[in-house]
Amino acid sequence: MAQESPKNSAAEIPVTSNGEVDDAHEHAYNRDLKHSLPSGLGLSETQITSHGFDSTKEGVTEAGASQGSSAPPLPCVLSPSRVAASKLTQQAGDLTVPAGGQRTHTKGGPVILADEIKNPAMEKLELVRKWSLNTYKCTRQIISEKLGRGSRTVDLELEAQIDILRDNKKKYENILKLAQTLSTQLFQMVHTQKQLGDAFADLSLKSLELHEEFGYNADTQKLLAKNGETLLGAINFFIASVNTLVNKTIEDTLMTVKQYENARVEYDAYRTDLEELNLGPRDANTLPKIEQSQHLFQIHKEKYDKMRSDVSVKLKFLEENKVKVLRNQLVLFHSAVAAYFAGNQKQLELTLKQFHVRLKTPGVDAPSWLEEQ
Repeated sequence: MAQESPKNSAAEIPVTSNGEVDDAHEHAYNRDLKHSLPSGLGLSETQITSHGFDSTKEGVTEAGASQGSSAPPLPCVLSPSRVAASKLTQQAGDLTVPAGGQRTHTKGGPVILADEIKNPAMEKLELVRKWSLNTYKCTRQIISEKLGRGSRTVDLELEAQIDILRDNKKKYENILKLAQTLSTQLFQMVHTQKQLGDAFADLSLKSLELHEEFGYNADTQKLLAKNGETLLGAINFFIASVNTLVNKTIEDTLMTVKQYENARVEYDAYRTDLEELNLGPRDANTLPKIEQSQHLFQIHKEKYDKMRSDVSVKLKFLEENKVKVLRNQLVLFHSAVAAYFAGNQKQLELTLKQFHVRLKTPGVDAPSWLEEQ
């Protein structure tokens, strides 16, 4: 029969009568395994560890560098497994697992979990999620109202005042546009009268036979130009006051009205959600949703009530301010136009002084802040 390989010899492990492994056969197996290693590895020392059936000890066999040596194996070195277990336990205790999942060596002690750090990206994502949900609810509410399917909260008295304010704003804007056109045309007329008066005065000096006639016309045109500048100052003051009323005071009130309408849409959207949840079944899954919806509904109801109160107050003060401003400006406009076309220069100048209207003298720079003081 052919000689059996080391593998075949290792397949059969004889056992003594008391159940322990025969050490002679184990050493023969380790020697055959050493001879089966390929030559040229250049290993100075090869350690072969074999674990027997007895877990209380370990067998370590050291072989020399010479592969072809047939010397008997060195005696076994036994190390108790308790020492190895204690070392492994100590090394495991020197590891700290942070929140990120990476292991770092520490000097020892218990395992410490790092506190979670708030991520700004997650906070922004949460804000975007809430904004998207709110926008979706409001868009759905607006579409439902336009289709006639959703209910809408209406304050009849307040809505009527808002409609009147918007209609008046359009009419005031038209008056403002016409007054600006009149100011532009009057400025061109005054400029033309000045040029015509200068031309008449020049011809009065050069034409001796028509000296008096050209002189009368020159004085008349200069007087008309002067009165026109006075009237132009009154009209520009009227335009500035109405422009402030329309584009600042009324516009500020309409911005508050817009915020009120947005709050009303949010209020109706969350009210509709709460009504739909109340009509559905009540169980362990729906009760937390109903409580959360009730909380959000209460928040938007308070916001809606606050905005409605703010709009009512602003509309009241706007009406008082509008009446006061327009009364003074309309009196100024009427008195200035009547005095101009009546040719009453003194009354025209008195009207401007009464309303504290300052005229800009042509060719004169604005006064410094020291002169204004």
